Amino acid sequence: MKNTNTHSSTLKQRSLSQKWLRRSALILLCVLLLSALGAMICHEHVEQRTEQFTFDTIEQVPFQRVGLVLGTSKQVRGGQSNLYFKYRMDAAEALFKQGKVEHLVLSGDNGSIFYNEPVDMKNELLKRGIPQDRIHLDYAGFRTFDSVFRMEAIFGQKAFTIISQEFHTQRAVFIAQSLGLQAFGFNARNVGASGGMKARFREYLARVRVILDVWFGAKPRFLGERIVIPA
Repeated sequence: MKNTNTHSSTLKQRSLSQKWLRRSALILLCVLLLSALGAMICHEHVEQRTEQFTFDTIEQVPFQRVGLVLGTSKQVRGGQSNLYFKYRMDAAEALFKQGKVEHLVLSGDNGSIFYNEPVDMKNELLKRGIPQDRIHLDYAGFRTFDSVFRMEAIFGQKAFTIISQEFHTQRAVFIAQSLGLQAFGFNARNVGASGGMKARFREYLARVRVILDVWFGAKPRFLGERIVIPA
């Protein structure tokens, strides 16, 4: 009798364990589906809010005195050139030389003595003939939110043109609009194949975060003293 009771108890425990696992799996699946749905809603919201303010051709871009170039690494792992960097430099050069902006703020990560996005961008644009006195460096653009926020807080600019790839300019323009700033985006050439797919996947997550940043009134990691861009 004792063995029978033990066997029955074991079966009951297994049944409860299986039910708990099934219930946990169902809850996890619901959480994943809701998270994916939320990410898609955030993505579409940013895109719809900004689609009329980002442009693919220079002729479409309204004149703004200052352009904000969003940073990225000059090279990828293995030492190869980063096409995101190259195409952003192409776009910034074209915008300046076509007279659509008069000054460029180069904003990016300056995390160590071995990694300095603003200086890399400056050196590249100097090679392309952009005058040094028209280039201004923002060393504290650790996130896109920081770069956009600091345009008014540090550089005193309430209106400007943002230069990056389309998925990035849309998010940056959305941030500017949420901060009460007037921003347009000039879309640098995009990067295809696997590099582009990875960036687009990360963008879904980034747009969820930016919605939360706006809702909760996020602030940049660093601010600092004002920097005057001459007229």
